[in-house]
Amino acid sequence: MTGGSERPLDGLRVVEGTAFVAAPSGGMTLAQLGADVVRFDQVGGGIDHRRWPLTEDGVSLYWNGLNRGKRSVAVDLRDPEVQDLLTELVVDAGNFLTNFPAAGWMDPERLRERRDDLVMVVVTGSHDGTTALDYTVNCAVGYPDMTGHPDDPRPVNNVVPAWDLVCGQMAAVGLLAADRRRLLGGGGEVITIALADVALATVGALGNLAEAQVNGEVRDRVGNAIYGAFGRDFTTGDGRRTMVVAISPKQWRGLQAATGTADEVAALADELGVDFADEGERYLATDRLCEVFAPWFAARTLAEVAAGLDAHGVCWGPYRTVAEMVDEDPRCSVANPLFAELDQPGVGRHLVPGSPLAFASAGTDRAAATAPLLGQHTEEVLVGDLGISAAAFGALVDRGAVAVASA
Repeated sequence: MTGGSERPLDGLRVVEGTAFVAAPSGGMTLAQLGADVVRFDQVGGGIDHRRWPLTEDGVSLYWNGLNRGKRSVAVDLRDPEVQDLLTELVVDAGNFLTNFPAAGWMDPERLRERRDDLVMVVVTGSHDGTTALDYTVNCAVGYPDMTGHPDDPRPVNNVVPAWDLVCGQMAAVGLLAADRRRLLGGGGEVITIALADVALATVGALGNLAEAQVNGEVRDRVGNAIYGAFGRDFTTGDGRRTMVVAISPKQWRGLQAATGTADEVAALADELGVDFADEGERYLATDRLCEVFAPWFAARTLAEVAAGLDAHGVCWGPYRTVAEMVDEDPRCSVANPLFAELDQPGVGRHLVPGSPLAFASAGTDRAAATAPLLGQHTEEVLVGDLGISAAAFGALVDRGAVAVASA
């Protein structure tokens, strides 16, 4: 951990039994805000321990990226004695986050028999308990069919597992909400959150369900345009590509001023008989407007485009690879308090993000942290926290029921 300031969730203890993205990202969010999050995994690593991307030595950058700031316990999850110890760990912490099947020793009712004010968050695929992943949910809610260019009928998936990430944040919020209720005397709670429900709720919140049901419309693909407003990509004279957005009146005026096209835009509005103060009319005329703006971008380098747009307060961004972002964007550096440069064991020194939430009381400390080695805290948790004897711990190690991190 970096920094020593008190953080918002200091004192909150959470046990996490998870895999993949949704639930681990929720646990990491809590850890970044100060919670003591203990993650347990199968000895040797669970099903997500070696997911790509990997280093040349086979270390999962994915696993490390989603488990920063947590403590790691490696155990044989099939061992009855270990299951009893994990039960004690959950009961002692009072908060449990999981996307494993809530059955056997992890059955909420069995756990609540041991502690009736337990807060337990269970992440599932669908509300009926059936399996779903971000990739199977995303394809089913309509967005890939809206994504892509009009001349290509193939659906396009988003490379970002958006539903997993939103689900993880909502799982964290659910745990905190239940913890607050408990603090106010409301007792414990079992919360279930389905990944598919997160996506469905979002489709409803953004008006897409009503668009289909009330308007009877199926959204067309519009490439890189922004539906209902003006936004498009332009190619610069040196072959770079930029995304330009003009949603507010100020942004719209700034774009015209930067490109020196106010008169041409006014003439186009007269020709079409529309008022471009209406962002919907700007959207409908996107192709014609781009014909007006594109020559200005094509005649300039990216650096010249950047200077011109910035001088007039235009909202824009360059298209980049991740490598180009690291090389070019000062926001992706230690100049941004989000990041610290840390030495991740088994990986090396690189930029590590902390919490995107900036608390004024913490100054610039965002609590960036490395991920644990698998089993790094097994002894610390079982002996130090649960209080089993050193001899009992040694016996568990000897028969392979638990494991400690190797260098």
